[in-house]
Amino acid sequence: MKNYWSRWMFVPALIFLFSSCGPSAHIEKDKSVDFSRYKTFAWVDKDGEGRKDRNNRNDITESNIRTAVNKQLQKAGFEETKRRPDILLSYDLLVERSTVQNNDPVYSQPFTRAFYSPYYRRYFFVNYPSQFIGYDRSERSIKEGTVTISMIDARSGKTVWQGWATDEVSSRNLTSKEIDAVVRSIFKKADLAKR
Repeated sequence: MKNYWSRWMFVPALIFLFSSCGPSAHIEKDKSVDFSRYKTFAWVDKDGEGRKDRNNRNDITESNIRTAVNKQLQKAGFEETKRRPDILLSYDLLVERSTVQNNDPVYSQPFTRAFYSPYYRRYFFVNYPSQFIGYDRSERSIKEGTVTISMIDARSGKTVWQGWATDEVSSRNLTSKEIDAVVRSIFKKADLAKR
């Protein structure tokens, strides 16, 4: 029985490890606004401007972002409507190149040295452990994707909440998994369920 439990003890540790990894999110909100009065939302439609902008995303990416945000807002008790919403939503997506510096510690190789003692007439072996030498510094190019979600009060037109997260991405077009991870991390920190 003890062997059975020891085999499965690593599962919670693995879940904790994977849940702690992910993009770091940041939230800014207007502290004077009572968020409990917001119950419905709608997306701000794109007006077609900037179609030739090279940062303009395709329709699949836009659909994935909207779906991920809708899912998180519905979990928090919001309802999407086209008729007189309480808040308007917009998003911004930026993918840019960046560099990451790695500082890896470097240690010397441990070794053993033999000494002859004429007094005892035998050899003694002394172990020298590895020692810290310094850092091996390197740089690598990465692509970082930043998703910013804004909530705008429909009556006043004032931005009342904004959340954003940045994570390393594989290409200029974010996959649905990358979008889900970023949006989840934003709304995990937003804590809109308690409002």
